[in-house]
Amino acid sequence: MVSGERPESRGKFIMIRHGESEGNRERRFTISPDVPLTEVGRRQAHEAAARIARHFQPQRIISSPYARARQTSEIIARELKLPVEIVQRLHERDLGVLRGHSYDKLREAVRLDPSYDPANGWAWKPEGGESYHDVQRRVIAAIEDLRARYRESEVVIVSHGGVMLAVWAHIVGQWHGAHLPPNCGIVLVEHDRERMYEPRIIEPTTEGSGELG
Repeated sequence: MVSGERPESRGKFIMIRHGESEGNRERRFTISPDVPLTEVGRRQAHEAAARIARHFQPQRIISSPYARARQTSEIIARELKLPVEIVQRLHERDLGVLRGHSYDKLREAVRLDPSYDPANGWAWKPEGGESYHDVQRRVIAAIEDLRARYRESEVVIVSHGGVMLAVWAHIVGQWHGAHLPPNCGIVLVEHDRERMYEPRIIEPTTEGSGELG
């Protein structure tokens, strides 16, 4: 480094899963992007805002377009007095024909599909839906765009379990062991011009669903 040159500061993505939705409570995949938060989910969002305020000084909130993420973002935004930006590509995995069905229905569909490869389950997709590889390609393109735009900023990103799972797997280079946060669980991803650094779990919450949705 040239004498007197300031090392580049790292940006921070404060990634948070939305609060409990009606789908999470009922243990079924949502049939519509408009499914809202429960009262528990709203309380989780208020608690998440307090956790973020303790650890960070964000300048902006980025949100998935789905109602459960937008409502979580709006609660955090009011608490922290921040603007909210919607990014379409951060939506949850599309489950196709499994929309509206219980989580158990996914397990049954996988068990009955002869094309399913347990060694590469991330490549499996339901009819009319996405695989996790599809989710990862879509989401990482959005994250890389945000990394270029907010290079040295602290930004809250409110999304979904599948989105955060895909980001974790991309950074560490494998799906096995990737972290699936509970509702309003927070993961910190620091980044600079060259790369994103290994994610860190921030004050994991014990309340809420660790299932996808």
